[in-house]
Amino acid sequence: MFIRERIEQTEKQILSQYACLSVNSRGRERIEEKCPIRTDFQRDRDRIIHSKSFRRLKHKTQVFLSPEGDHYRTRLTHTLEVSQIARTIARALRLNEDLTEAISLGHDLGHTPFGHAGERALNDIFPGGFHHYEQSLRTVDVLEKDGCGLNLTYETRNGILCHTRGKEADTLEGRLVRLADRIAYINHDIDDAVRATVIKDSDIPDDITDVLGRTTTERINTLVISVITNTQGGVLAMAPDVTEAFDSLYKFMYDSVYSNDYAKHEEKKVPNFMELMYDYFVKHPERLPQEIKRVADSYSLQRAVCDYLAGMTDQYAVEKFNSIFIPHSWTLQIK
Repeated sequence: MFIRERIEQTEKQILSQYACLSVNSRGRERIEEKCPIRTDFQRDRDRIIHSKSFRRLKHKTQVFLSPEGDHYRTRLTHTLEVSQIARTIARALRLNEDLTEAISLGHDLGHTPFGHAGERALNDIFPGGFHHYEQSLRTVDVLEKDGCGLNLTYETRNGILCHTRGKEADTLEGRLVRLADRIAYINHDIDDAVRATVIKDSDIPDDITDVLGRTTTERINTLVISVITNTQGGVLAMAPDVTEAFDSLYKFMYDSVYSNDYAKHEEKKVPNFMELMYDYFVKHPERLPQEIKRVADSYSLQRAVCDYLAGMTDQYAVEKFNSIFIPHSWTLQIK
């Protein structure tokens, strides 16, 4: 018996009836020979971790655009925090940790530079509209591995696509990642906002902190335990008072941070930035990288330019903008 088969047998013995077993996966779009060591979901996780788009997350904005400091979250650290929270809950509920981790690690691969400001800008510019969750799926399906894609399982792909809004994921693991994403970003955004002096811990209303806790650790712990203890019959749930406090915390963050002029003042520059870049590459397709030109050949030039901009890190986007639009000093060679 292969090691993979032993793992699959163990899953049948220990996982919940609501868990998605590896052997029950709906499979990949392109049939592959099974790995003797890893389950299909473990292979999904590994493919995501080794992808270029995963590595680029370390230089993409989470909430604060180009903050000065080493301890602000990036899209990568956010992804790892989502994975940690989701796996903790999955283990306690006896769900499939490997599938949960794969979805968590892949959920934001399609995020733009400059956070949601970049996403909104591309949505306004690109004729087909733009949503990062759809781009995350496109990244793993089409753009990775020089256009071959990662050929992930249906369950991982479905969880990535459904991680933020709209239709819920088909698996409980996918629905769990959506909840873990929200738990993670609200709490670490508080931490970053306090570090940036946008808010103080004491600004959070007492009716919220009395239920959830006054520190990041306390709040996450309260939310995680509430999910674990209140989930029944394959339906994720929290205690009513915790749900109410969590919703109030989101409203507080929206009013105090997500729409705060001081915290978001740099984001006002993003729409013009993205529009200039988009228009330039549409007019000068010869300046696109070779792998992006192949996308243009298979889809459209506009689609390829959108993919190119979405895949950029903040730093690369600024450097590319400067090289195109900002005059450079030069030395006159006199003979």
